[in-house]
Amino acid sequence: MTVEAKFLGHAAVQVKAGQTVILIDPFLTGNPQAVVKPDQVKADVIVVTHGHGDHLGDAEAIAKRTGALVIANAEIAGYLSKKGVKAHALHIGGGYNFPFGRVKLTIAHHGSSLPDGSYGGNPAGVLLYLEGKTIYHAGDTGLFYDMKLIGEEGVDLAFLPIGDNYTMGLEDALRAVKLIQPKVVIPMHYDTFPVIPEDPHKFAARVAAEVPGVQCVVLRPGESFALP
Repeated sequence: MTVEAKFLGHAAVQVKAGQTVILIDPFLTGNPQAVVKPDQVKADVIVVTHGHGDHLGDAEAIAKRTGALVIANAEIAGYLSKKGVKAHALHIGGGYNFPFGRVKLTIAHHGSSLPDGSYGGNPAGVLLYLEGKTIYHAGDTGLFYDMKLIGEEGVDLAFLPIGDNYTMGLEDALRAVKLIQPKVVIPMHYDTFPVIPEDPHKFAARVAAEVPGVQCVVLRPGESFALP
C-alpha cells in the first residue's frame, strides 16, 4: 500500500499508511504556515515529539474530536490522559507494535515543557515503520552523531529541521543528512517565526551537490509526497 506524507507547516506532518492517518506535532492554531484548521484534519493516531506549544499544538482538541490515540513520552501521555485523551506512553529507545505499524522514540537534543509549565519529559524524535517503509521525524533537535545509528534503520524518508536558533540550522542539517543517508529528506521548522528564516531550496541544492543518492523534496504547506 502507498505511504503518503503531507506537510502541514512548521513541524506538523500527516502520514497516511493504508487506512490509518497519523498526525505528528499538529501545531495548527496560531501557526502562520498552516493551511488547514484543527477541525478540518482527520487522525487515527497523533504522535507528539515534545511538549512545546508549537509541537503539542492542537493534539488534545484533535484527539478529543476524532478519538485518535496519542503516542508520546510518559509525561505528555500522562498529562493528556488526565484531560480525557486516550494515550500510549513510550520513552526514548522504546518502541511498540501497533495494529497499523511500529512506533519508536529516538534521541532529540532540545527541551520540553507543557502548557501549564510542568515538566514535559525528554524531547524525542520518532521512527515510524509503516507498510515496509521507515519514516524519521527528528522533532526539534540539534545535530548528534547517533543520527548515524538512526540511519542504520534504513530510513526511506526523513523530516529534518533547518531553521537554526531553536534547532539545527542548514549546515548542521546537511551534516545530519550525511549521517542518516535517507532516501528522501524533507526540510521543516523554518520561516514560521522571524528568528528561523531559511531558504529550503538552498538546502535542497546543497543536498543535491554534497550527498549523492539522497533526494531533497521541498513541500509547501498542504503538499504531499508519496513514497516510491
